[in-house]
Amino acid sequence: MDFYYVAVDPAGNKKKGYIEANSERELVEYLKRVNLSPIQIKKKGQSTFSALGSFNRIKSGDIVVFTRQLSSMILTGLTLLEALSVIKQQTTKPQMLKIIDDIVASISEGHSFSDALDNHKAHFSPMYISLIRAAETGGLLDQVLSRLAENLEKSEDLRRKVKSALLYPSIVIMGVLVVIILLNVIVVPQLGTLYSQMDIELPLPTRIVLGASSLTTTYLPFLIAAAIGGYIMFGRFKKTETGKRTIDKLKLKMPVLGDIVRLSILDEMCRTLSLLISSGTSIISALAVTADVANNTWYKSAIDASSELVEKGVPLSKALQNQDMFPVIMIQMAKVGESTGKIDESLLKASEYFDRDLNIKIKNLTTALEPMIIIVLGVVIGFIIWAVITPIYGIIAQIQ
Repeated sequence: MDFYYVAVDPAGNKKKGYIEANSERELVEYLKRVNLSPIQIKKKGQSTFSALGSFNRIKSGDIVVFTRQLSSMILTGLTLLEALSVIKQQTTKPQMLKIIDDIVASISEGHSFSDALDNHKAHFSPMYISLIRAAETGGLLDQVLSRLAENLEKSEDLRRKVKSALLYPSIVIMGVLVVIILLNVIVVPQLGTLYSQMDIELPLPTRIVLGASSLTTTYLPFLIAAAIGGYIMFGRFKKTETGKRTIDKLKLKMPVLGDIVRLSILDEMCRTLSLLISSGTSIISALAVTADVANNTWYKSAIDASSELVEKGVPLSKALQNQDMFPVIMIQMAKVGESTGKIDESLLKASEYFDRDLNIKIKNLTTALEPMIIIVLGVVIGFIIWAVITPIYGIIAQIQ
């Protein structure tokens, strides 16, 4: 098959053209043999948009595996380029291969590892790049990579816990909603026609269900259009600054789920701060990176405000205490860390505390939600069935 490529030679001149090859990997190896560093490769006829679309389909789990592999190989004594070369041979995902090739090419041209990662900000977070840059400055790449791999694994595990806690109720609710819609659109209208032909007086629950069904079937296209329009408007609203703050506030205020969101943010924040400080990053720089990791506008604002106070000479514990977003345990642990000179260890212990509390909250949520959802949805479906079946018993009684 034919591939279009863009590459640079050792002098920095761009070369482009079409080459026939069995695979992208074969083309990359050929370009390297002729001293060309590939920048872009795509199949002939493939649009740039689709190429970029496939490039962006890299999951956080891929970055976790990459970091763990790189950490293990650096610890065994391999150089960075040797480790990347081995990882490339073990990688089967084309999108990840492109990133590794680009990182290797950038390092080979004399750029630092952190600068090479900086070209792929869509996949490597500011925390990741900051840690690698600090590690390069202090000559501690092997140690920082090991800690970073552990941190990413914990973050990935945290995301899985939260997702799994919400997955079951989401599936059950969606399934029951589908059943309710089918009852209202298919079953109830047929029974409504039967009752109207018999000219009998219907009880109030039956009239409510038949009215809702009639409304649904009559205005179904408009309801679908309204749902699509509402979804689009909501998507635009949540991208605005007001929308982000409103939605983030609602997430924190939700019963039970709000606690899970809050604890997950605090857990991630404490681990990130601890990791950055232990790697030699200043507290102000660490707070700036952590603000981006928080993934909540309210916590981001609180961290930024704390950073401004720290910059003025206020201790971290007092800076956190001036905000309403941080619990007492976190402030106390920061204060202990400041007095002992081991603030990174104190923050790590705070993270472990939040993680334990989060596990308990998730377990309690899943335990309580299952019977609650079944009861509520059972009552709703039971009401619909009871409402449409009750007149049938009346008809049978009249016949007898």
